[in-house]
Formats: sequence, C-alpha cells, structure tokens
Amino acid sequence: MKDKERTGICQRTERKGERVKVRNLKTGEIGYTSFCTEEGGTIQVTLENGQLDSWVYVDCEELPD
Repeated sequence: MKDKERTGICQRTERKGERVKVRNLKTGEIGYTSFCTEEGGTIQVTLENGQLDSWVYVDCEELPD
C-alpha cells in the first residue's frame, strides 16, 4: 500500500476505533488492524487465528469487509 493509504487506515484504526481488514502481500495472511507505528512504518494486526503480528505497510493491502 502507498503511504497515503496507510495514513488513512491508521487514522481510521486509531482515531475511529475501526479494525480494517488487510492482507499481507508476501505471505497471503489476513488480519485486522490494531494500531500503527509511525517510526517503524508498520501496522500491528490481529490475525484470523487471534495471534498478533507486525507488518511493514508496503507489504499490505486493504480488503473489503
């Protein structure tokens, strides 16, 4: 995803409390956003199996609910 898309997803996640559905383009895993880290350029996600993970935002794409 591009930086502009990441900014929108992070604002929705952190300011509106939305959990955005995303896919990791490298692994194919699907998760829901938990929070973002600006310094590291990562998105913290909760995977479908309940585990937490951290993905670099350029490896992600937003999926429709």
